[in-house]
Formats: sequence, C-alpha cells, structure tokens
Amino acid sequence: MSTVYDCADLSSRAAGMSAAAGSLKAGRLVVIPTDTLYGIAADAFDGDAVSALLQAKRRGRDMPVPVLVGSWNTIDGLVFSVKPQARELIRAFWPGGLSLVVQQAPSLAWDLGNTRGTVMLRMPLHPVALELLREVGPLAVSSANVSGQPPADTVSAAREQLGESVNVYLDGGPSEHAIASTIVDLTAESPRILRSGAVSTEDIAEVLGVSVESLSIGAAQ
Repeated sequence: MSTVYDCADLSSRAAGMSAAAGSLKAGRLVVIPTDTLYGIAADAFDGDAVSALLQAKRRGRDMPVPVLVGSWNTIDGLVFSVKPQARELIRAFWPGGLSLVVQQAPSLAWDLGNTRGTVMLRMPLHPVALELLREVGPLAVSSANVSGQPPADTVSAAREQLGESVNVYLDGGPSEHAIASTIVDLTAESPRILRSGAVSTEDIAEVLGVSVESLSIGAAQ
C-alpha cells in the first residue's frame, strides 16, 4: 500500500525521505516534488525499476526517461564529453528548469528506453528532490502522470493517476511554477530547443552568445 508523507512537517518529512530512499534502493517507485512539476522516480541504474516506471505511465520505450542529478559534478560520470556550451548553461540555470540532451557515457550500465546513446539531464531547484538525489544518486524521473493525461502539480493529482503503482508519495505542496522544463539538445553541432518551458529562449541565447533565431525549435523526443 502506498503512503503519502507531508514534507511540510519535519517529522513526516524525515520519515518520508527515509522511506523514499529505501524504496528506491529496493527497486520501487516514488513520487517527488520538483521545481517544475511532480515527478515519478526510479533508480536510474535499475532497469526493472525503470521498466516499472514506464509501465505505470503507460508509456513505451520510444520515449526514454530523463535523469535528475543532485549536483553539477555528477554529470561528469554520465556524459561522454561535457561541451563548453553545456558548462555555460549549467552554470547559468542549474539548479532550475533547464533539461539538457547530451551524449551519454558509453560505459553506463543503465537502460532508460530507446535513447540512441543520449540522455536528458537536469538538476532541480527543490530541497526535497535535491536531498533525495544526494542520498541515493541519479534518478530516472518522468512527469507524475499517465501518458496523455495532464501533468500533476499536486501530490493528490499524481496519486489519482498513478495509485498503488507508486510506493511512496512525497508531498511538497502545490508546484510553485507548474510548468515543464525547457529542453535544449546539445548532441548536434548547433544547440536547438526541443521544448519551450521554464527557461526562456532569450535567456538561453544570451548565455550561449547566439541569436534567438539560431535556436531552432524542434519536436521534443
């Protein structure tokens, strides 16, 4: 049976963080608050848990699961080569609402879906999410909703859709911004925006020193 923990209460938060960490390490699913929307999380290096996450969302492997990290330095072990553009965007917008699609390190023993050698990374600006990430390491996290349904901006909305497929729900209150992250693809010669969201195209262009027009907007993968 799933349990909801109120992270506004210190004792409940401590119990919830312990339960969430234990559940993730045991291959179970957890719903967490982030600075954008609520997410459903699994241990990024547990293929069965990631498969369970996709099943809970009723989503196929053709839409691979992004990964959240708890620090800037974590990406050095996950990425084939961190481009200067990636460093600039990380310094400017992490933690925050910017997701980066990069070439993953070929040695990584994980299965996030049909990634074609890439991974989408983000460091969230939320104390509950960051504490959990620093406790258990990188997490495969997707929006806490059934595919095709509205994304969850409260824990109750997430639980209504995902129910008992999730072991622990961490309630961080309503999402402050309730808008998805901006996705920037850095795998090609020139960066491009795959999805507009929490970070504006103008701000990204300013950091990269390019024109807004050069950041062609394509379909999110």
